[in-house]
Amino acid sequence: MAPAPTAGADATPPHLLLVPFPAQGHALPLFDFAALLAARGLRLTVVTTPANAGDLVPLLTAHPNCVHPLTLPFPSHPSLPAGLENTKNCPPVYFAVFIHALAALHRPVLAWAKEQSEHPVVAVISDFFCGWTQPLSVELGIPRIVFTPSGVLGTAVPHSLFRRHVNKRPVERDDGFKVTFPKIPGEPAYQWRELSMVYRTYIEGLAEELAGESQSLKQNFLWNLESWGFVSNTFRALEGRYLDTPLEDLSFRRVWAVGPLAPDTDAAGERGGKAAVAAGNLSAWLDAFPEGSVVYVCFGSQAVQTPAVAAALAEALERSAVPFVWVVSQDGVVPEDFEGRAAVAKRGMVVRGWAPQVAALRHAAVGWFMTHCGWNSVLEAVAAGVPMLAWPMSADQFVNARLLVEDAGVAVRACAGGIGVAPDPNDLATVLADAVGEKGSVARARAKELAGEAAIAVRSGGSSHQDLEQLVHEIRML
Repeated sequence: MAPAPTAGADATPPHLLLVPFPAQGHALPLFDFAALLAARGLRLTVVTTPANAGDLVPLLTAHPNCVHPLTLPFPSHPSLPAGLENTKNCPPVYFAVFIHALAALHRPVLAWAKEQSEHPVVAVISDFFCGWTQPLSVELGIPRIVFTPSGVLGTAVPHSLFRRHVNKRPVERDDGFKVTFPKIPGEPAYQWRELSMVYRTYIEGLAEELAGESQSLKQNFLWNLESWGFVSNTFRALEGRYLDTPLEDLSFRRVWAVGPLAPDTDAAGERGGKAAVAAGNLSAWLDAFPEGSVVYVCFGSQAVQTPAVAAALAEALERSAVPFVWVVSQDGVVPEDFEGRAAVAKRGMVVRGWAPQVAALRHAAVGWFMTHCGWNSVLEAVAAGVPMLAWPMSADQFVNARLLVEDAGVAVRACAGGIGVAPDPNDLATVLADAVGEKGSVARARAKELAGEAAIAVRSGGSSHQDLEQLVHEIRML
């Protein structure tokens, strides 16, 4: 998203403090947003810790005069292993503890900010898991903007849960128990198991010694509702229904929709670290297949499938006879001999570790994306014009799946989803075969249409471009 022409650079550009949440799916889109702000001449200081500082290198390299790191020690906590500075290896039950521990950065960040007399901070932009920056901004007498790596719907749902304190527990965890969201357009409803694990862990109760951390999790979301507004990685053609009117579940706060922030193929490649398969090799393999015939399968960097789930997926891929690329995490499992059989049949490829997802989705041979519906993956598929086979696991993914299937029409449900829930191989094989066949034509056409709308949104004059320029203007007015 290129910056609009300006009359001239400010003599003293506004200085913003950015506080990312140390999880890849949260930090990377915030860095993409930071790049847009830096390209418009704003001065940015980004809070990081030693183990996470490397993630900032591409942003610092691209904008050395505008972006500066503030590296602070990660706060220790007796319930967290020493050296744990991001959520990659954090057990779900300790997620609230991690958020609670990170909040201890409040004091050193406040002390640093008070020393910035030459370039005082005019606003804080922080992830929605960094609610502690709201009282920080109050102490500094400046506004705080919440950055959400989710869409508007995916942001409103958890805030609604904490705001209303939905606390009715299903009998014996009955999956039929549903929670309705009456203040959200369409009044969506989700089964208890489809709600964020963060909220379910909070409501079902942590160990007694972690009760304080659990309460701080609720306070985190309530603090967000006191902010100046929300910046969301979304766009009006995808979520206009939830942008047209301020939402009560977001305390009627302003939402600037500035997405999609999906990176280009080069930027995405830099993030891969040690790639298991070079982009060129995967592209060469895909070149052998007709347009739109291959299903790309990937469930994100953190979801590890159980052997039962992996076996069901492998069997479905073989029965469906569709060409596929299956990306398996470093700790993931693949049924014995499956990879060899796929190679012999010259119909499938298994990629272990990282894969060039953005480049793969934009290859002409890739016609469908089987995904966990993590928001970053969703937007990468949307930007590429690739329809999705929705297989949500946790977090905001069930909410995203509903949006994609029922609102946007760019996805079909692969299975009921959920961590460890194995689909029926026959049913999944049918879904795969139908998707690449004539039955998938409507979703394919709608995906291409939405990709065009996404491209227009970030161009000069587009809805996301206008929201971004308006936000930058209001920051300059501070």
